[in-house]
Amino acid sequence: MNTAATWNDIPAGHWQGGPLDCASCEHRDLLAQQACEPGRVCMQDAYARRVDRFFACHPGLAVQHLQHGYFEVRAIAARHADVFHLPGLINDPDETVRLQLALRLPQRQLLRLREDPHREVRIRVAQRLAPEQLAPMLRDADYQVRAMVARRLPAALLPLLARDPDAQVRQEAARRLEMPALWELVNDRDPDVRRTVAQRLPGPLLGSFARDADLLVRWEASGRASEDIVGLFLDDPDGEVRERAAQRRLELGRRTEEACNG
Repeated sequence: MNTAATWNDIPAGHWQGGPLDCASCEHRDLLAQQACEPGRVCMQDAYARRVDRFFACHPGLAVQHLQHGYFEVRAIAARHADVFHLPGLINDPDETVRLQLALRLPQRQLLRLREDPHREVRIRVAQRLAPEQLAPMLRDADYQVRAMVARRLPAALLPLLARDPDAQVRQEAARRLEMPALWELVNDRDPDVRRTVAQRLPGPLLGSFARDADLLVRWEASGRASEDIVGLFLDDPDGEVRERAAQRRLELGRRTEEACNG
């Protein structure tokens, strides 16, 4: 049941300040038809949720409000309008509006937002843009944009991010890099990056982590080490690493026995 307690939690108010004025609203005919409702479904309201309810009920009216003076109205209208009318908002002064474009524009138009001044817009662009179009964003000034690029960049270009100045970007690269490019991160200065490498490096190469300064890196490596190097972890100064190495050796021994008996 719609009661004031459930939906009118914030007092209704005009986006320019003051009370709502239904008599001067260009959509006042909808009130008579009970197709809008002050305090709940209203495009004049300062509260974005009420504006969103309005355009959800009347998506056909969204296009005519794409140039509205209130950024929330423009942003919400952009969510409901057909995409053919959205390119005209690419230079909108508010990032909330441009963010909606980044979520909806087709690929050709989305290219125009690769260098948007706001990081959140560029992150969304990196999420949606075709992977082969991401190369220009490799050197984006924001590390979170580059991290998103690292998740989706074509594999051939991924080594370019292995030396990124930010550890989060290098870690994302490490999750996808294959040998021999992955080997370049074995001695990375960040333990989280090395831990990711230890989770993916071929077993016979994990001996490089036997004396790693980070406990969790050694723990990851000891659980994946090949038979010829697992012994390197059996004398680790940490008991958990030694225990994991011992379990790994037993596991490898059982596999060998099963193979011989099979």
